[in-house]
Amino acid sequence: MSSASKSGSKVLLAPAIAFLVLLFLYPFAYGLYLSFTKADGGATFANYVRFFKDPWDFRTIWTTLWISLPITFINVGLAIPFAYYMRRGMKGEKTITFFLIVPITLGAVLISEGMLSYMGPRGWLNQFLMAIGLVHHPVRFTHNYLGVVISLGLSGFPYAFLMLLGYVSGINPDLEKASQMLGASKFQTFWKILFPLMVPGVAIAFCLNFVMAFSVFPSAVLLGQPSGPTRVIAIAAYQWAFEKFNFNAASAISMIMAAIELIVITLVLVWRGRMYKGASIVGKG
Repeated sequence: MSSASKSGSKVLLAPAIAFLVLLFLYPFAYGLYLSFTKADGGATFANYVRFFKDPWDFRTIWTTLWISLPITFINVGLAIPFAYYMRRGMKGEKTITFFLIVPITLGAVLISEGMLSYMGPRGWLNQFLMAIGLVHHPVRFTHNYLGVVISLGLSGFPYAFLMLLGYVSGINPDLEKASQMLGASKFQTFWKILFPLMVPGVAIAFCLNFVMAFSVFPSAVLLGQPSGPTRVIAIAAYQWAFEKFNFNAASAISMIMAAIELIVITLVLVWRGRMYKGASIVGKG
């Protein structure tokens, strides 16, 4: 590559690098700095010590994991068979895709407001269940753990499905044909051939869904109990920042959130590496 081409590539990369620095690296570095300082100055670990010593704040980690991990497994677990059966197209595919995209366009707040109207004690769903005699008292779908999980499922499943659909559609169909010609059943073909090749897409879908669910805030406030069972770690950070006006403690909580997300993502990527390595060996064989 000539020097002119190299300089041209650097010029083209400059806006992307500036965007990354201004909108990610600088805010992250500044937040990390705040987390190790006090409002009156001086380096300290006090913000982190306070968080881990306070049971009210510390348990938000387990509350958030208890919400985010199950729904992430559910979203990705449901997306895999849907993507598999729709990989070659099917009747009504456009209609199904349309209804899956709608929650993405609405956002978490509108989904939460819709659930409050539709699934509330006097909502259409409860009225229908009582009208057909399935229940005699309104079922509590909102202002609890279930409401938050349903909301995250509605908003997170479309992302997982669309990502996996695009990934599985790119797998060479000749691999399936060859496997079945050699006597493998459809399940064996999926489990031994297709799923290992889908693992990179599954891992990315899981990581993105987990990050979205772990940073849950609107759903936990509108559909949960933000001062009780669904007081997630994002609410703790918000309260320290905008109710107690301690941005240093809030920054420390944000760094803890980032560390937990990084740990989970690292574990998923390690699993992906092991699974995909086996798939590559099978493919070469």
